Amino acid sequence: MKKVFSLVFLSTLLLVGCSDNNSLTESHVVEAESTFSTEYSPNPQVPDDRTLMEIGQTVSDEKGEATLEAISQIGDTFEFGLIRLTIKEMKQIHLRPDYSLIDYFHVLTHEEEFDFVKVFVEVENTSTEKVHFAPIAKMKTNLGEEFDWHEDIYLEELNGELLGKEVKQGNIGFIVHSPDTLEWILLDTSDIFDKDEKKIFNSQEIKLSF
Repeated sequence: MKKVFSLVFLSTLLLVGCSDNNSLTESHVVEAESTFSTEYSPNPQVPDDRTLMEIGQTVSDEKGEATLEAISQIGDTFEFGLIRLTIKEMKQIHLRPDYSLIDYFHVLTHEEEFDFVKVFVEVENTSTEKVHFAPIAKMKTNLGEEFDWHEDIYLEELNGELLGKEVKQGNIGFIVHSPDTLEWILLDTSDIFDKDEKKIFNSQEIKLSF
């Protein structure tokens, strides 16, 4: 089941989530529990890049043409508060969107083709209680660019409500304007809020390298 925060609550969550960070610097091996999962489905705006595993590979479909510029298979799992967050992979992709989708991307860029960085994540509520959480509230890169959740091109509803034992997985991606290859990104999660919208755990800062 997927639900979305109201803009008012999500904005508050993200603003609070950027302060008082507890930095995560190592992955944690955790025991699997009984959960229910929201399976990932291909995005309606961005080509499915799951077959892109080597730099220079290209995939084309009705949504456009995507070429892999950089990839990092991460696979690190972080557990904090009631959240278990797995960063599965990070990619830099050059996208030439189909003409029918130009208007969709024009909100963020006027270029007809561009690079973007994307992170594939899995987020799990380890408790039986409903929580509110955003796996990537803000992101910055070594190229000096900064993004927040408003600029996510995937819009796969990963931010927001997680029911007890619920697992969500999907992509979060941001258009980068520098022509250079990324070396690393620094992402901030939101704080974790309980079912009554009360903060129960601080936001986390995670650095990912190509």
